[in-house]
Amino acid sequence: MEQRMTRALKIVRAMDSALNAFELVQGDIRTLDEYYGSDEWKADLAADEAGLLPPTLKRGVLSEDGIWNLLEDNKDLLRRITNRSSDL
Repeated sequence: MEQRMTRALKIVRAMDSALNAFELVQGDIRTLDEYYGSDEWKADLAADEAGLLPPTLKRGVLSEDGIWNLLEDNKDLLRRITNRSSDL
């Protein structure tokens, strides 16, 4: 029983820390959601495709799959958290 408690305590503390970080990043995710598909995003994508952005600039945010996957993964996690909390 002591081993179970030790293991559970470790996981619960890690989950608390992860949830805190997850909550903090939600503002960034809302901003990314607004940016994705916006006129600004389209202009940035066009500039990238025209070779106007520095080649060393990270451009994952201009990847349609990358940002869409992030937004969908976030929605899935929010659903899991909501659904699981009603089971407890």
